[in-house]
Order: sequence, then C-alpha cells, then structure tokens
Amino acid sequence: MKKIVFITIVFIAGCKVPAIVQVENKQVVPTTFNQSKDSINSADIKWKTFFTDPNLVALIDTALKNNYELLSTFQDIEIAKNSIKIKHGDLLPKVNAAVGLGIEKTGRYTASGAGNASTDITPGNGVPEPITDIFLGFRASWEADILGKLHNAKKAAVIRYLKSVEGKNFIITNLVAEIANSYYELLALDNQLEIINQAIDLQKNQLEILKIQKEAAVATELAVKQFEAQVYNSQSKQFDIQQNITEAENKINYLLGRYPQNIVRNQTTFTTQIPTTIQTGIPSQLLQNRPDIKQAELELQAAKLDVKIARAEFLPSLGITGVLGLQGFKPKYVLPNLENLAFSFVGDLAAPIINRNAIQAEFKNATANQISAMYDYQKAILNSYIEVYNQMSNINNLNKFYEIKNKEATTLSSSIDIAKDLFKYDRANYLEVLTVQRDALSAKLELVEAKKNQFIAVTNVYKALGGGWR
Repeated sequence: MKKIVFITIVFIAGCKVPAIVQVENKQVVPTTFNQSKDSINSADIKWKTFFTDPNLVALIDTALKNNYELLSTFQDIEIAKNSIKIKHGDLLPKVNAAVGLGIEKTGRYTASGAGNASTDITPGNGVPEPITDIFLGFRASWEADILGKLHNAKKAAVIRYLKSVEGKNFIITNLVAEIANSYYELLALDNQLEIINQAIDLQKNQLEILKIQKEAAVATELAVKQFEAQVYNSQSKQFDIQQNITEAENKINYLLGRYPQNIVRNQTTFTTQIPTTIQTGIPSQLLQNRPDIKQAELELQAAKLDVKIARAEFLPSLGITGVLGLQGFKPKYVLPNLENLAFSFVGDLAAPIINRNAIQAEFKNATANQISAMYDYQKAILNSYIEVYNQMSNINNLNKFYEIKNKEATTLSSSIDIAKDLFKYDRANYLEVLTVQRDALSAKLELVEAKKNQFIAVTNVYKALGGGWR
C-alpha cells in the first residue's frame, strides 16, 4: 500500500513537468583584431608596471585602499560569501534545543475528556484537570535533497560569489583607468596654462612696443586696441584653465576618497613622453582577461542552475522531522529515565498540486532570466571587441594627427618672429601679426590636447583588453 501511495505521488507530481530550455552561446569571436595573430597581450601586464610615472602609481595605490565604491564592493563580496554559508546550512538538519511548558483542559464529554476521567496517571491518582505538559529536549527538521535542488542553490551561491569577485576586479579596472586619464588631463591643463602664460608675456611685450610706436606715430590706436584685446582674451583663457585644473585635481581627490588637496605631479616631461606601445593579443583572450565578460559568464551559469532549482519545485520533496526529549506533567517526572523519554520521527513526501500555476510562473521567470543572461554574455563579448577595435583605430589616427599638428605648431611658432620682423619694417600689418600669434597659440594648445588624447587612448585600450585589475 505504501509503495502505491509513493508511486502515485511521484506520478502526479511528475505530470507536465516542463522541460529545461537549452541555451547555447552562438557568438563567434573573430580570430584577430588587425590581421595579427600575436598572442602577446598588454592586459597581462600589472598596472604598476604598465604605468611608469611614480606619481600616478602612488595615486592609484592610494585609491585602491580608500575609494568608497571599491570599499562598498568588498562588502558585496562579503554578502555573497555569507550567502554560500546560508545555502550550505539548508543542506543540513536544523536541530533546536527546546524547553516547553503547556497546560490543557479538555471537555468532560469528549473522547479525550472521557479517557482522562477513567485513567490513572499514577497508581491511585487520576489525570489532573487541567494537566500541565513539560518538555525538555531537542526538535529537528530536515529536507532531504533527493533531487539536488538545495545542492544547486548552493552551487548558484558559489558562482554568484565568484561573480562578485569579478565585479570587484571590474571596478578596479575602471578605477585605475579613470585615475590615469584624469591625471593625464591634469598634466595637459598644466602645460596649456604654461603655454597661455608664455603667450600673455609675448603679447604684453608686443603691446608695449606698439604703444611706443603709436607715440612715434608709426602705429595707430586701432592696432594698440586690437593687441590689448588679444591680451585680455588670453587672460580669460588663463582663468578658465585654472578652474579646470582645480576641478581635475578634485576629481582625482574624490576617487582617492579624500578632501581637496594638491595633486603631486611632474608636468615638465608631459609633452616629451611617448605613450606605452599596446599589444592587443588575440580576441579570444578577452574572455579570460575582461572581468565584465567573466561576470556575464558566471551569471549565465548561475541562471542555468536557477532553472534547475525552479524545475525541482514541481517534483516531490522529502521532509523529515523528529523530536527527542524528556516529558512529564510534573517537574519531578522530567528526569533522565526511560519512562520519561519521548521521541517521534516523521517523514513526509509532498508534491505540489494546487499551486502549480505559481510554480510554473517561477519556472518561466527563471527560464527568461537564463535567456537574458545569455544575451548579456554575448553582448559583453561583442562590446569588448568593438571597444578594443575602436580604440586601436583611435591610437593610429591620433598618432597621425599629432604628427601633423606638431608640424603646424612648429611652423606657426617660427612664423611669429617672422611676422614681428616684417611688421617692424612695415612689410606686414598688425592684423597679420595678430593672426599668426592667435593661430600659433591655438596650434600649441591643440598639440597638448592631442598628446593627452594619445595617453588616454592607450589607457582605454589597456582597460578594454581587461588590464588594470592585476
């Protein structure tokens, strides 16, 4: 009979159990970025080696200790680690020490009341009314994981813990790149301010010469006013850059988790430095180097386990409960004695019947999340490849742009002296001098901007390849 009941429960529960949808990654990663199949990859270089400026290295090192977003992420990792312990605890029996005290009075004309009235609880003593019930012992419950549901839940928790670790690595990668780029921005602003200061000195000298020429009736008042306006224009740029420097410094200070203070840096070597040469390796290495891709992959693995967990809810679960202790109606009877020993052991095999629609909805949600996780994984791979491809193209074009802009700045710088000499001998008018000075200043500022963009592009490729978290 028991065997028939068991088979019946399994059969009813097993009817219409949905099949698991198998999702496969069909994303085909290209074999190369730029026809090169060299596997040397800059992402394998530790950030302390990749960045050679000691001041920048010190800033990054401070940020990795004090950045608030990163510190918060460490707590997320701790939460994920504790989730593993929680899921592991579900696999074990739950045993509680229990002390119970109860009192009961049954109606006289009931089965229990009539039985108590005709029964002696001890020789010559009837069952007292009301009767107390004292218990001292242990109560236990356990869900036997016959279908692996709880083991899968623990596996999913472990995977999500690993995902949280990759999340920390992803934040470190972005943090390192953001500090480096902000540092290069700051160096560029320092150099642009120096260029503006030099231009103002040159313009003031030219203005004084014009004033003398005006007194001698060689130059006009209009020329003096035009040069004076140029000085004011340059001075306004000076204050604008100074404000940008303050904001760039405080952006770095924020990332370092500290209040505004001076950022130590060496601005004199910025324009002569050459950005690090980047080796992209092969695209398949992105799957191992990029923390966001590994995050997406781990979430996909966890989502697949969630589907198995949701599917197991359709099937029977075996619950076991037990009680062991000493029980009596007076304290003197709750003593270590075989007569006072009380125990029970119950096993329940239960399967859902009425609430299957809700379980079906949970299963569909788990399946949808699994499919969504697959798309997120594929999107992460595609995005990483495009990021590297775009930034490598950017580096190539910036190198060409810098080369041309350097020639332009050099040519215009030499033209300033030529224009001054021609103006001195009345071979050129003041507007030509103004134009040359303005164009030379603009070219020098753009040259510094191009140098900054070169450094930033290299940092961005390093980040896109998955470098920076080691």
